[in-house]
Amino acid sequence: MLKVLLDILSVPAILVGVIAMIGLIVQKKSFSDTLKGTIKTILGFLILGGGAGIVVGSLGYFGAMFQQGFGIQGVVPNNEAIVSLALKDYGTQTSLIMAFGMLVNILIARFTKLKYIFLTGHHTLYMACMIAAILVAGGMGGAPLVILGSILLGFTMAFFPAIAQPTMRKITGTDEVGFGHFGTVGYVLSAWVGKLVGKGSKSTEDMDFPKGLEFLRDTSVAISLTMGILFIIVAIASGKTFVEANLSGGQNFIIFSIIQAITFAGGIYIILAGVRLILAEIVPAFKGIAEKIVPDAKPALDCPVVFPYAPNAVLIGFLSSFLGGIVGMIILILIGRSIPVAIILPGVVPHFFCGATAGVFGNATGGRKGAFWGSFAHGLLITFLPVFLMPVLGGLGYANTTFSDADFGVVGIILGNILRLFVK
Repeated sequence: MLKVLLDILSVPAILVGVIAMIGLIVQKKSFSDTLKGTIKTILGFLILGGGAGIVVGSLGYFGAMFQQGFGIQGVVPNNEAIVSLALKDYGTQTSLIMAFGMLVNILIARFTKLKYIFLTGHHTLYMACMIAAILVAGGMGGAPLVILGSILLGFTMAFFPAIAQPTMRKITGTDEVGFGHFGTVGYVLSAWVGKLVGKGSKSTEDMDFPKGLEFLRDTSVAISLTMGILFIIVAIASGKTFVEANLSGGQNFIIFSIIQAITFAGGIYIILAGVRLILAEIVPAFKGIAEKIVPDAKPALDCPVVFPYAPNAVLIGFLSSFLGGIVGMIILILIGRSIPVAIILPGVVPHFFCGATAGVFGNATGGRKGAFWGSFAHGLLITFLPVFLMPVLGGLGYANTTFSDADFGVVGIILGNILRLFVK
Protein backbone atom coordinates (compact mmCIF):
# COMPACT_ATOMS: atom_id res chain seq x y z
CA MET A 1 0.00 0.00 0.00
CA LEU A 2 2.84 2.37 0.85
CA LYS A 3 4.49 1.66 -2.49
CA VAL A 4 1.24 2.32 -4.38
CA LEU A 5 0.72 5.55 -2.41
CA LEU A 6 4.26 6.74 -3.16
CA ASP A 7 3.91 5.79 -6.81
CA ILE A 8 0.81 7.99 -6.96
CA LEU A 9 2.30 10.91 -5.04
CA SER A 10 5.54 10.89 -7.07
CA VAL A 11 3.50 11.75 -10.19
CA PRO A 12 3.22 15.56 -10.08
CA ALA A 13 -0.08 15.68 -11.97
CA ILE A 14 -1.81 13.27 -9.57
CA LEU A 15 -0.30 14.87 -6.45
CA VAL A 16 -1.45 18.36 -7.38
CA GLY A 17 -4.78 17.05 -8.61
CA VAL A 18 -5.38 15.42 -5.20
CA ILE A 19 -4.41 18.67 -3.45
CA ALA A 20 -6.84 20.63 -5.65
CA MET A 21 -9.60 18.10 -4.99
CA ILE A 22 -9.07 18.30 -1.22
CA GLY A 23 -9.16 22.10 -1.37
CA LEU A 24 -12.39 22.13 -3.37
CA ILE A 25 -14.03 19.57 -1.07
CA VAL A 26 -13.03 21.57 2.02
CA GLN A 27 -14.66 24.63 0.43
CA LYS A 28 -17.84 22.52 -0.01
CA LYS A 29 -17.88 23.04 -3.78
CA SER A 30 -20.41 21.10 -5.80
CA PHE A 31 -19.51 17.70 -7.22
CA SER A 32 -19.44 19.25 -10.70
CA ASP A 33 -17.05 22.06 -9.70
CA THR A 34 -14.84 19.67 -7.75
CA LEU A 35 -14.58 17.23 -10.64
CA LYS A 36 -13.93 20.01 -13.15
CA GLY A 37 -11.26 21.70 -11.01
CA THR A 38 -9.49 18.41 -10.27
CA ILE A 39 -9.42 17.27 -13.89
CA LYS A 40 -8.29 20.66 -15.22
CA THR A 41 -5.48 20.80 -12.65
CA ILE A 42 -4.27 17.34 -13.67
CA LEU A 43 -4.68 18.31 -17.33
CA GLY A 44 -2.53 21.41 -16.80
CA PHE A 45 0.27 19.33 -15.32
CA LEU A 46 0.04 16.74 -18.08
CA ILE A 47 0.25 19.53 -20.67
CA LEU A 48 3.25 20.99 -18.83
CA GLY A 49 4.86 17.54 -18.64
CA GLY A 50 4.21 16.93 -22.34
CA GLY A 51 5.88 20.21 -23.22
CA ALA A 52 8.80 19.39 -20.95
CA GLY A 53 9.16 15.99 -22.61
CA ILE A 54 9.34 17.64 -26.03
CA VAL A 55 11.99 20.08 -24.79
CA VAL A 56 14.04 17.33 -23.14
CA GLY A 57 13.91 15.20 -26.30
CA SER A 58 15.14 18.09 -28.43
CA LEU A 59 17.88 18.96 -25.95
CA GLY A 60 18.97 15.32 -25.90
CA TYR A 61 19.92 15.61 -29.58
CA PHE A 62 21.65 18.92 -28.88
CA GLY A 63 23.70 17.39 -26.04
CA ALA A 64 24.73 14.39 -28.15
CA MET A 65 25.91 16.65 -30.98
CA PHE A 66 27.72 18.97 -28.53
CA GLN A 67 29.71 16.12 -26.95
CA GLN A 68 30.52 14.55 -30.32
CA GLY A 69 31.42 17.84 -31.96
CA PHE A 70 33.74 19.11 -29.24
CA GLY A 71 35.09 15.75 -28.07
CA ILE A 72 34.92 16.37 -24.31
CA GLN A 73 34.38 13.49 -21.87
CA GLY A 74 33.29 13.85 -18.27
CA VAL A 75 30.41 13.65 -15.79
CA VAL A 76 26.99 14.80 -17.02
CA PRO A 77 24.76 15.89 -14.09
CA ASN A 78 21.24 14.52 -14.50
CA ASN A 79 18.79 13.99 -11.65
CA GLU A 80 16.76 11.29 -13.38
CA ALA A 81 19.85 9.23 -14.24
CA ILE A 82 21.41 9.32 -10.77
CA VAL A 83 18.10 8.59 -9.03
CA SER A 84 17.38 5.60 -11.27
CA LEU A 85 20.74 4.15 -10.18
CA ALA A 86 20.28 5.02 -6.51
CA LEU A 87 16.79 3.53 -6.15
CA LYS A 88 18.19 0.05 -6.84
CA ASP A 89 20.10 0.19 -3.55
CA TYR A 90 18.19 2.75 -1.48
CA GLY A 91 14.58 2.25 -2.64
CA THR A 92 13.12 1.35 0.77
CA GLN A 93 14.88 4.15 2.65
CA THR A 94 13.88 6.64 -0.07
CA SER A 95 10.22 5.61 0.06
CA LEU A 96 9.99 5.95 3.84
CA ILE A 97 11.82 9.28 3.91
CA MET A 98 9.59 10.64 1.15
CA ALA A 99 6.34 9.55 2.86
CA PHE A 100 7.23 10.89 6.32
CA GLY A 101 9.04 13.93 4.88
CA MET A 102 5.82 15.10 3.21
CA LEU A 103 4.05 14.76 6.58
CA VAL A 104 6.82 16.79 8.25
CA ASN A 105 6.40 19.49 5.58
CA ILE A 106 2.69 19.78 6.42
CA LEU A 107 3.43 19.94 10.17
CA ILE A 108 6.06 22.65 9.64
CA ALA A 109 3.61 24.66 7.52
CA ARG A 110 0.91 24.22 10.17
CA PHE A 111 2.92 25.17 13.24
CA THR A 112 5.72 27.51 12.03
CA LYS A 113 6.05 30.65 9.90
CA LEU A 114 7.26 28.56 6.93
CA LYS A 115 3.81 28.37 5.32
CA TYR A 116 4.69 26.44 2.16
CA ILE A 117 3.42 23.06 0.93
CA PHE A 118 5.95 21.68 -1.57
CA LEU A 119 4.02 20.20 -4.50
CA THR A 120 6.80 19.21 -6.92
CA GLY A 121 6.51 15.47 -6.35
CA HIS A 122 9.42 14.26 -8.48
CA HIS A 123 11.85 16.67 -6.77
CA THR A 124 10.61 15.43 -3.38
CA LEU A 125 11.54 11.93 -4.54
CA TYR A 126 14.97 13.05 -5.77
CA MET A 127 15.84 14.87 -2.53
CA ALA A 128 14.64 11.91 -0.44
CA CYS A 129 16.83 9.63 -2.54
CA MET A 130 19.94 11.79 -2.15
CA ILE A 131 19.44 12.17 1.61
CA ALA A 132 19.04 8.39 1.95
CA ALA A 133 22.22 7.72 -0.05
CA ILE A 134 24.29 10.18 1.99
CA LEU A 135 22.97 8.93 5.34
CA VAL A 136 23.80 5.32 4.35
CA ALA A 137 27.27 6.41 3.16
CA GLY A 138 27.69 8.20 6.51
CA GLY A 139 27.09 4.99 8.45
CA MET A 140 23.45 5.42 9.47
CA GLY A 141 20.63 2.89 9.13
CA GLY A 142 17.29 1.73 10.45
CA ALA A 143 14.85 4.01 12.25
CA PRO A 144 17.41 6.80 12.97
CA LEU A 145 18.07 7.11 9.23
CA VAL A 146 14.35 7.38 8.39
CA ILE A 147 13.61 9.82 11.23
CA LEU A 148 16.53 12.13 10.50
CA GLY A 149 15.99 11.88 6.74
CA SER A 150 12.29 12.72 7.02
CA ILE A 151 12.95 15.76 9.21
CA LEU A 152 15.64 17.01 6.82
CA LEU A 153 13.40 16.50 3.78
CA GLY A 154 10.38 18.17 5.38
CA PHE A 155 12.52 21.14 6.42
CA THR A 156 14.01 21.61 2.95
CA MET A 157 10.49 21.46 1.45
CA ALA A 158 9.46 24.43 3.60
CA PHE A 159 12.74 26.35 3.82
CA PHE A 160 13.69 26.71 0.16
CA PRO A 161 10.31 28.11 -0.95
CA ALA A 162 10.58 30.63 1.90
CA ILE A 163 13.91 32.04 0.71
CA ALA A 164 12.59 32.28 -2.87
CA GLN A 165 9.39 34.08 -1.91
CA PRO A 166 10.69 37.70 -1.79
CA THR A 167 11.68 37.43 -5.46
CA MET A 168 8.57 35.41 -6.33
CA ARG A 169 6.47 38.36 -5.14
CA LYS A 170 8.34 40.61 -7.58
CA ILE A 171 7.95 38.14 -10.44
CA THR A 172 4.26 37.34 -10.01
CA GLY A 173 3.02 40.54 -8.38
CA THR A 174 1.20 38.44 -5.78
CA ASP A 175 1.91 36.49 -2.60
CA GLU A 176 -0.47 33.63 -3.37
CA VAL A 177 1.96 31.25 -5.11
CA GLY A 178 5.19 29.81 -3.71
CA PHE A 179 8.14 28.32 -5.55
CA GLY A 180 8.93 24.62 -5.14
CA HIS A 181 12.02 23.45 -7.03
CA PHE A 182 15.33 22.30 -5.57
CA GLY A 183 17.48 24.76 -7.49
CA THR A 184 16.52 27.64 -5.25
CA VAL A 185 20.00 28.58 -4.03
CA GLY A 186 20.97 29.19 -7.67
CA TYR A 187 17.88 31.32 -8.27
CA VAL A 188 18.42 33.38 -5.13
CA LEU A 189 22.05 33.85 -6.22
CA SER A 190 20.82 35.03 -9.63
CA ALA A 191 18.42 37.51 -8.01
CA TRP A 192 21.24 38.81 -5.78
CA VAL A 193 23.61 39.22 -8.74
CA GLY A 194 20.81 40.92 -10.67
CA LYS A 195 20.31 43.42 -7.88
CA LEU A 196 24.08 44.01 -7.79
CA VAL A 197 24.65 44.64 -11.51
CA GLY A 198 21.28 45.62 -12.92
CA LYS A 199 20.64 49.12 -11.64
CA GLY A 200 18.71 51.02 -14.31
CA SER A 201 18.58 48.02 -16.66
CA LYS A 202 15.29 47.56 -18.51
CA SER A 203 13.35 44.31 -18.23
CA THR A 204 13.98 41.61 -20.82
CA GLU A 205 10.33 42.00 -21.75
CA ASP A 206 10.75 45.68 -22.73
CA MET A 207 13.17 45.19 -25.59
CA ASP A 208 12.86 47.66 -28.48
CA PHE A 209 13.09 46.16 -31.94
CA PRO A 210 13.47 47.97 -35.28
CA LYS A 211 10.38 47.67 -37.48
CA GLY A 212 12.05 45.10 -39.67
CA LEU A 213 12.75 42.89 -36.64
CA GLU A 214 9.42 43.20 -34.86
CA PHE A 215 8.77 39.51 -35.53
CA LEU A 216 11.28 38.87 -32.71
CA ARG A 217 8.68 40.13 -30.24
CA ASP A 218 6.98 36.79 -30.75
CA THR A 219 8.69 34.56 -28.17
CA SER A 220 8.17 31.36 -30.17
CA VAL A 221 9.79 32.89 -33.26
CA ALA A 222 12.71 34.31 -31.28
CA ILE A 223 13.35 30.97 -29.56
CA SER A 224 13.11 29.07 -32.87
CA LEU A 225 15.66 31.34 -34.57
CA THR A 226 18.10 31.41 -31.64
CA MET A 227 17.99 27.66 -31.09
CA GLY A 228 18.18 27.11 -34.86
CA ILE A 229 21.52 28.90 -34.99
CA LEU A 230 22.84 26.89 -32.01
CA PHE A 231 21.61 23.57 -33.42
CA ILE A 232 23.19 24.22 -36.80
CA ILE A 233 26.53 25.13 -35.14
CA VAL A 234 26.71 21.91 -33.08
CA ALA A 235 25.43 19.85 -36.04
CA ILE A 236 28.25 21.15 -38.25
CA ALA A 237 30.75 20.57 -35.41
CA SER A 238 29.61 16.97 -34.92
CA GLY A 239 29.54 16.27 -38.64
CA LYS A 240 26.97 15.31 -41.27
CA THR A 241 27.79 11.61 -41.03
CA PHE A 242 27.37 11.38 -37.24
CA VAL A 243 24.03 13.19 -37.19
CA GLU A 244 22.46 11.33 -40.10
CA ALA A 245 23.72 7.91 -38.97
CA ASN A 246 22.94 8.21 -35.25
CA LEU A 247 20.29 10.87 -34.68
CA SER A 248 18.22 11.91 -37.69
CA GLY A 249 17.50 8.51 -39.24
CA GLY A 250 19.03 9.62 -42.53
CA GLN A 251 17.34 13.02 -42.71
CA ASN A 252 19.62 15.86 -43.86
CA PHE A 253 21.52 17.09 -40.79
CA ILE A 254 20.73 20.78 -41.37
CA ILE A 255 17.01 20.15 -41.90
CA PHE A 256 17.03 17.92 -38.83
CA SER A 257 18.63 20.71 -36.77
CA ILE A 258 16.07 23.29 -37.90
CA ILE A 259 13.19 20.93 -37.10
CA GLN A 260 14.60 20.23 -33.63
CA ALA A 261 15.00 23.95 -32.93
CA ILE A 262 11.36 24.63 -33.84
CA THR A 263 10.30 21.53 -31.90
CA PHE A 264 12.08 22.98 -28.86
CA ALA A 265 10.15 26.24 -29.27
CA GLY A 266 6.92 24.25 -29.57
CA GLY A 267 7.72 22.52 -26.29
CA ILE A 268 8.16 25.90 -24.57
CA TYR A 269 4.81 27.05 -25.98
CA ILE A 270 3.10 23.96 -24.54
CA ILE A 271 4.79 24.44 -21.13
CA LEU A 272 3.50 28.02 -20.92
CA ALA A 273 -0.03 26.89 -21.77
CA GLY A 274 0.12 24.20 -19.08
CA VAL A 275 1.35 26.62 -16.44
CA ARG A 276 -1.46 29.08 -17.15
CA LEU A 277 -4.05 26.31 -16.81
CA ILE A 278 -2.54 25.09 -13.52
CA LEU A 279 -2.46 28.56 -11.98
CA ALA A 280 -6.07 29.19 -12.96
CA GLU A 281 -7.17 26.08 -11.03
CA ILE A 282 -4.71 25.34 -8.21
CA VAL A 283 -4.62 28.77 -6.55
CA PRO A 284 -8.40 29.06 -5.95
CA ALA A 285 -8.59 25.39 -4.91
CA PHE A 286 -5.65 25.73 -2.53
CA LYS A 287 -7.39 28.50 -0.61
CA GLY A 288 -9.63 25.83 0.91
CA ILE A 289 -6.64 24.06 2.40
CA ALA A 290 -5.08 27.32 3.53
CA GLU A 291 -8.27 28.45 5.25
CA LYS A 292 -9.28 25.16 6.91
CA ILE A 293 -6.25 22.92 7.38
CA VAL A 294 -2.98 24.90 7.18
CA PRO A 295 -3.78 28.60 7.72
CA ASP A 296 -2.08 30.96 5.25
CA ALA A 297 -0.31 28.10 3.44
CA LYS A 298 0.91 28.65 -0.11
CA PRO A 299 1.32 26.01 -2.85
CA ALA A 300 5.00 25.77 -3.85
CA LEU A 301 5.03 24.87 -7.56
CA ASP A 302 7.61 23.64 -10.08
CA CYS A 303 10.04 26.04 -11.81
CA PRO A 304 8.08 26.53 -15.10
CA VAL A 305 5.48 28.41 -13.03
CA VAL A 306 7.59 31.57 -13.51
CA PHE A 307 8.16 31.18 -17.27
CA PRO A 308 5.03 33.05 -18.46
CA TYR A 309 6.04 36.16 -16.49
CA ALA A 310 9.23 36.78 -18.53
CA PRO A 311 9.49 34.56 -21.66
CA ASN A 312 12.48 36.50 -23.04
CA ALA A 313 14.34 36.01 -19.75
CA VAL A 314 13.72 32.26 -20.11
CA LEU A 315 15.78 32.12 -23.32
CA ILE A 316 18.47 34.54 -22.07
CA GLY A 317 18.75 32.58 -18.83
CA PHE A 318 19.23 29.26 -20.60
CA LEU A 319 21.91 30.56 -22.97
CA SER A 320 23.77 32.46 -20.25
CA SER A 321 23.67 29.56 -17.77
CA PHE A 322 24.92 27.20 -20.49
CA LEU A 323 27.75 29.65 -21.22
CA GLY A 324 28.58 29.67 -17.51
CA GLY A 325 28.66 25.87 -17.60
CA ILE A 326 31.12 25.91 -20.52
CA VAL A 327 33.37 28.43 -18.75
CA GLY A 328 33.19 26.35 -15.56
CA MET A 329 34.10 23.21 -17.50
CA ILE A 330 37.14 24.93 -19.02
CA ILE A 331 38.26 26.02 -15.53
CA LEU A 332 37.93 22.43 -14.27
CA ILE A 333 39.96 21.14 -17.24
CA LEU A 334 42.73 23.63 -16.40
CA ILE A 335 42.62 22.66 -12.71
CA GLY A 336 42.73 19.00 -13.72
CA ARG A 337 46.18 19.51 -15.22
CA SER A 338 47.55 20.00 -11.69
CA ILE A 339 45.23 18.01 -9.40
CA PRO A 340 42.72 15.20 -10.07
CA VAL A 341 39.23 16.67 -10.40
CA ALA A 342 35.98 15.54 -11.99
CA ILE A 343 35.18 17.34 -15.26
CA ILE A 344 31.53 18.43 -15.13
CA LEU A 345 30.04 18.76 -18.60
CA PRO A 346 27.23 21.30 -19.08
CA GLY A 347 24.05 19.23 -18.90
CA VAL A 348 21.68 20.87 -21.38
CA VAL A 349 18.50 19.91 -19.48
CA PRO A 350 19.48 21.41 -16.08
CA HIS A 351 20.95 24.47 -17.76
CA PHE A 352 17.67 24.96 -19.59
CA PHE A 353 15.14 24.46 -16.79
CA CYS A 354 17.29 25.89 -13.99
CA GLY A 355 19.10 28.47 -16.11
CA ALA A 356 15.83 29.74 -17.57
CA THR A 357 14.40 30.09 -14.06
CA ALA A 358 17.54 31.89 -12.94
CA GLY A 359 17.03 34.27 -15.86
CA VAL A 360 13.52 35.14 -14.66
CA PHE A 361 14.77 35.68 -11.09
CA GLY A 362 17.70 37.83 -12.27
CA ASN A 363 15.41 39.87 -14.50
CA ALA A 364 13.06 40.55 -11.59
CA THR A 365 15.83 42.33 -9.65
CA GLY A 366 18.15 43.59 -12.39
CA GLY A 367 16.47 43.58 -15.80
CA ARG A 368 18.45 42.39 -18.81
CA LYS A 369 21.82 42.65 -17.08
CA GLY A 370 20.45 40.75 -14.10
CA ALA A 371 19.03 38.01 -16.33
CA PHE A 372 22.36 37.55 -18.12
CA TRP A 373 24.85 37.82 -15.27
CA GLY A 374 22.62 36.16 -12.71
CA SER A 375 22.16 33.14 -14.97
CA PHE A 376 25.86 33.08 -15.80
CA ALA A 377 26.65 32.90 -12.07
CA HIS A 378 24.06 30.15 -11.75
CA GLY A 379 25.77 28.20 -14.55
CA LEU A 380 29.08 28.38 -12.72
CA LEU A 381 27.43 27.34 -9.45
CA ILE A 382 25.82 24.16 -10.82
CA THR A 383 29.13 23.26 -12.47
CA PHE A 384 31.24 23.44 -9.30
CA LEU A 385 28.74 22.15 -6.70
CA PRO A 386 28.70 18.60 -8.18
CA VAL A 387 32.51 18.44 -7.85
CA PHE A 388 32.19 18.74 -4.06
CA LEU A 389 29.00 16.66 -3.85
CA MET A 390 30.34 13.53 -5.51
CA PRO A 391 32.76 12.51 -2.68
CA VAL A 392 29.93 12.35 -0.09
CA LEU A 393 27.59 10.19 -2.20
CA GLY A 394 29.31 6.91 -1.33
CA GLY A 395 29.11 4.39 -4.18
CA LEU A 396 27.03 6.80 -6.25
CA GLY A 397 29.99 9.17 -6.37
CA TYR A 398 31.63 6.84 -8.88
CA ALA A 399 28.72 6.89 -11.33
CA ASN A 400 29.14 8.78 -14.58
CA THR A 401 26.40 11.21 -13.54
CA THR A 402 25.30 13.11 -10.43
CA PHE A 403 22.61 15.44 -9.07
CA SER A 404 22.38 18.58 -11.14
CA ASP A 405 20.39 21.31 -9.37
CA ALA A 406 21.88 23.68 -6.80
CA ASP A 407 19.95 22.68 -3.68
CA PHE A 408 20.99 19.05 -4.02
CA GLY A 409 24.60 20.17 -4.02
CA VAL A 410 24.22 22.50 -1.05
CA VAL A 411 22.21 20.07 1.12
CA GLY A 412 24.35 17.09 0.16
CA ILE A 413 27.70 18.78 0.78
CA ILE A 414 26.62 20.13 4.19
CA LEU A 415 24.97 16.87 5.30
CA GLY A 416 27.81 14.66 4.07
CA ASN A 417 30.53 16.66 5.80
CA ILE A 418 28.57 16.89 9.08
CA LEU A 419 28.22 13.09 9.06
CA ARG A 420 31.94 12.71 8.45
CA LEU A 421 32.63 14.79 11.57
CA PHE A 422 30.10 13.25 13.96
CA VAL A 423 29.22 9.75 12.75
CA LYS A 424 31.82 7.04 12.84
